[in-house]
Amino acid sequence: MSDQSFQFPRFFITAPSPCPYLENRQERKIFTELSGRDAAVLNEALAKVGFRRSQSVAYRPACEGCKACISVRVATVAFRPSRNMKRIMKANTDLETSATDAIATDEQYEVLQEYLKTRHADGGMAKMGAFEYSEMVESSPVSTSLVEYRLKQEAAGTRALGRLLGVAITDAMSDGLSMVYSFFDPAERRRSLGTFIILDHIIRAQKAGLPYVYLGYWVAGSPKMDYKRRFQPLEALGAKGWAPLEPLANDNTGAA
Repeated sequence: MSDQSFQFPRFFITAPSPCPYLENRQERKIFTELSGRDAAVLNEALAKVGFRRSQSVAYRPACEGCKACISVRVATVAFRPSRNMKRIMKANTDLETSATDAIATDEQYEVLQEYLKTRHADGGMAKMGAFEYSEMVESSPVSTSLVEYRLKQEAAGTRALGRLLGVAITDAMSDGLSMVYSFFDPAERRRSLGTFIILDHIIRAQKAGLPYVYLGYWVAGSPKMDYKRRFQPLEALGAKGWAPLEPLANDNTGAA
């Protein structure tokens, strides 16, 4: 008798479109739908071979003649923050973090709008509406949470929430945390919130005994992606599996 409990996924490929990271390049993606009772198992299996999740779809680059996009993950057990990363953590001691259910709010969307307008005005998400944001957050077939970063309330005993400064959409995996997407208040530049959010996830993984934090793709030749190489030890997925990726030469800024 054949086992019909698991169906092999069907894969599709997108049409070419301009690459958002490298000039004069075209990108294509291979993708499959994540649905049914095996969605979490499939998502995790695909993540181990370089796929990323977006809503109910798992995808990875499949660009003709280009392999610049490389999956990377932080090895949390051996991770030690740099001196500048310690300064960033100290600069954000007035924030409180909390993991919540993956439910979109108007407050989150307002922060996202400012983030996109300031950091990614020419990106594909720049015109994302409130409904589309809700879909991005809530259309997850796997174990997903939102990690919120807020200013601590000064008044003792108050139940009011502090001002929201950042949000991370995070998937839970058996061997780590996968940072699907994060955004923050761009006006709070001194805080280096992008770096702080990653550091917070590394600490969360360490406390949970999880060996990895998955950071998505590092893109060779794209300066905007080089910040990921500051989180060492960093592993990159290649033809022979996961292997160490060297840090940036003479870099100690830790900023993101």
